[in-house]
Amino acid sequence: METKGNQVLPDSALGAIVRGGSLCGALDITAAFVVYGGLYGVSPVLILQGIASGILGRRAFDGGYAVALLGLVLHFFIAFTAAFVYVQLSRWVSLLVQHAYVAGPLYGVAVYFFMAYIVVPLSAHSKGGAFSFKGMIIGVVIHIFCVGLPISLTTRRYLHT
Repeated sequence: METKGNQVLPDSALGAIVRGGSLCGALDITAAFVVYGGLYGVSPVLILQGIASGILGRRAFDGGYAVALLGLVLHFFIAFTAAFVYVQLSRWVSLLVQHAYVAGPLYGVAVYFFMAYIVVPLSAHSKGGAFSFKGMIIGVVIHIFCVGLPISLTTRRYLHT
């Protein structure tokens, strides 16, 4: 890692991961609070407990603020992991950096479907609920603008080609 004082230099993969993961995590959880809170009246604590239910199962919803905090930590772990994967892929596929405005949204869509159809079904999260086309569209749009684009643009900024 190259540093100058406290600042991570632009060609740093770690800088791309930390900044991209932080931006992704903050934007994505904010979008979840605004969209699901506004459209469905779901509280931020319940959203975060829902994330924690991925490892705790149904008992996450009885855990209060401590479990909500765990959900927030898990959310950011996932965001940093998504940024890490994109940064690593971009080292092999230069088009991910060169065409960040196309690659980022596509990556966001891929992350959405990976989470929805692989991670969540394999988790302890309750398996209830019917498919919702509206819910899928909302999730995909959030992942395009709050996951894929921030990660791709941050990666482009930190990993010059």
